Parts: sequence; structure tokens; C-alpha cells
Amino acid sequence: MDLVLRPYRELAGIPHLPSTLLWSLIGRAHLPATPLAVSFLVVGWTGSYVSAGVVGGAITLGMGVASPLRGRAADRSPASRLLLVTSASYAAGVGLLGLLPSVVPHGWWPVAVLVGFFTGVSTPPVTALSRASYPRLATGAAQHAVYTVEASMQEVMYVVGPSLAAVVVAVANAQVALWLCGASAVLGALGFLAALRRAGLDRPVPGERTGGRTLVSDGSLLLSFATAGCVVAALVAVDLVIIAWARAAGSPAAAAVLTAVWGVGSVVGGLVVGGFAGAPRFPRRMVLLALGFVALVPVLPPVGGAPGWVVAAVLGVGGLAIAPAIAANNTRISELAPEGRKAEAFGWMGTFTTAGPALYLPFAGWLLDHLGPAATAGASGVVALVGAVLASRVRRSEPAAVV
Repeated sequence: MDLVLRPYRELAGIPHLPSTLLWSLIGRAHLPATPLAVSFLVVGWTGSYVSAGVVGGAITLGMGVASPLRGRAADRSPASRLLLVTSASYAAGVGLLGLLPSVVPHGWWPVAVLVGFFTGVSTPPVTALSRASYPRLATGAAQHAVYTVEASMQEVMYVVGPSLAAVVVAVANAQVALWLCGASAVLGALGFLAALRRAGLDRPVPGERTGGRTLVSDGSLLLSFATAGCVVAALVAVDLVIIAWARAAGSPAAAAVLTAVWGVGSVVGGLVVGGFAGAPRFPRRMVLLALGFVALVPVLPPVGGAPGWVVAAVLGVGGLAIAPAIAANNTRISELAPEGRKAEAFGWMGTFTTAGPALYLPFAGWLLDHLGPAATAGASGVVALVGAVLASRVRRSEPAAVV
């Protein structure tokens, strides 16, 4: 146990690292909650789930398109300038989006698509900046630990964030929920900005920035970006599987419980594995992640009809591999990205994690409609295995590795 906890004690003792990590998580807490608030807002305005999906998709598209550009800007200019500009723009976009249903007839809802795209483009690049900053504060086991803690706490956010947004919608309304998400984004970005300044990380590090060579032309980085897209696509599809199972069981609320169990498994797995010394064996972690998806096949219809507690148990065990796999890929991208272009690299990762679900989810939905949850879970396992193959193609010398 002492060996497992040692990297976390080292992490806690590194000046400025705990506060930078904390504020980076606060600055991203709005990301999983905002789509739910937007969906409630647009459906209440137009009465159409299609329009809600289009507006939400516009926000996601804006984030994906702008992510590498914001990352490159972060590598070339002070972080404070970029965070201030994007925070102000994002606040304006969210404020206007929440106001539209009160001032614009529902037939004009496509205006919200344009506002949503602008809002997505303006999202403060806290994720890319934070992941690029960790190597400047920590090395060795502590660096592996901070990426694992981040991945584990991200799972917590994806469970807690939408739940809190749903509570605000129920107690107040969707407009208030959306504006609170926007306020959380701005507050978190400004707090993160202050943490970067205290740590002396406001200025970009010198490094390769010229020549016009895009990072996706680097084969190893491209494979790592594509692996990230596979991971997120498979995870989002299994979210759909959970919802479909709960609806078919006549208990939609069970979806929240199953998702929470899945998230807890991920947190536990991440925190335990993050304490191991040595570099992670990333392909092995991807295979374990895929096996977690495949293990759902025999307990889901039409293959099986297991009770809810069995499905929860399989999700909890399979979830143990999620955070370790995400953390290992983040660590790998950080190691592969050139000095001075790490924020851009994580920006490209954001684009691929947007594109992956966009390409896979229509097929996953078709499988759910025609073949059932078991087929979608199995297909998601295949997608994760593709990610494992991509991860294994990256060749470079590494220190002694662990699971």
C-alpha cells in the first residue's frame, strides 16, 4: 500500500501542482453538464429532440474544429490572454443561447445553431492547457500519477455534472441551468488562470513552433489521437447501451445508478493503478478496456436477461480499466508531443475525441434499434480493440513498464 500511495504523496508535495490540477478540473466541470441543459432548453422551446440534437451537435462541432487552433494559440501566447478572451466569448455565447427562447419564436431555432457553434469555438482551452502544464511541474512517477488522478476525477465529473444540471432544471429551469454552467466555466477558467500565474506557467515554453508542419503528420501522434477517438467513441456508445437497457427494463432512473457504478469502478481503477511505479503498458490497458465491453454481451438482451445487479457488477468491474487507459494515452501524447507544442497536441486529441463518437454513434444507434444492447456493447469492444492495435503500433524506447 505504501508503494501505491507514494506517487500521490509526491504529487501533493510538488509546489503549485495540486492547485493547478484542482482548478483545471473546476474549469472543465461544465463540459458534461452543458449538453443536458442545452437539450432541456431547446426541447422546451421547440418541442423537438431533433432540434436539440442539432444545437448540441453544433456546440460539439465548434469545440472540435477550434481545439487544435486554441491549443496552438496556447503554445504561442500567454495563457492568461487566451483564457480571458475565450472566457468572455464563451460567456457571451452561453448568455445569448439561454436568452433566445425568451425573445425568438421557436420557428427561428436555427439561429441557436449558429450561436451554439460560436459558443463551442469559444470554449476556454482549460483541458489542453492543463495537460500541457503537468510535465512542467512533475516528472517520473508523479507525472504518471497526475494524469491518472485527472482521468479518475474526470469520471467523477461526468457522473456528478449532469446530475447537478438535472437538479437545477427540476428546481428552477433549463435557462438557469445553462447560465450556471456558463458561470462555472468562466469561474473555473479564471481560477485556473490564477493558478497558472502562481506556478509561473503563464508564458509558453520555447520549442518547435515554426515550419508549418502539422502534428497529425507525425505517425506516432496520429495513432495516439486515433486511439483516443476509439476510447471515447466506445465509452459514449456504452452510455447509450445503459440508457437503452434501463428504458427497456421500465426503470429509466436505473441508468443513473448504472452510470454511477461504472464511474466509481473507473475512479477506483485509476487511483490504484496510478500508484504503480514505471511507465504504463498502454496496449494492455486498451485490451482490458475492450474486455470490459465484451463482458457486457452475455448479460444484455437479446443474448441474456441478467438482473440489474449483475449488469451493475459487470459495469463496475469493466470500469476499472477506463481511467487507466485514458491516463496512459494522455501520458503518451505528452511524451510524444514536441516541446512548445503540447497544448496543440492535446487540442488535436480533442478533435479526434469529438470525431470518434460522431462517426461511430450512428452505427451504434442502428445496432441498438435492430440488434439490441448486446450487439452495441460487442461492437464497442471491437472499437476498443482497434484502439489497442493502434496503440501497439507506436514504437519507442521506454523505461520498465507496468500494467
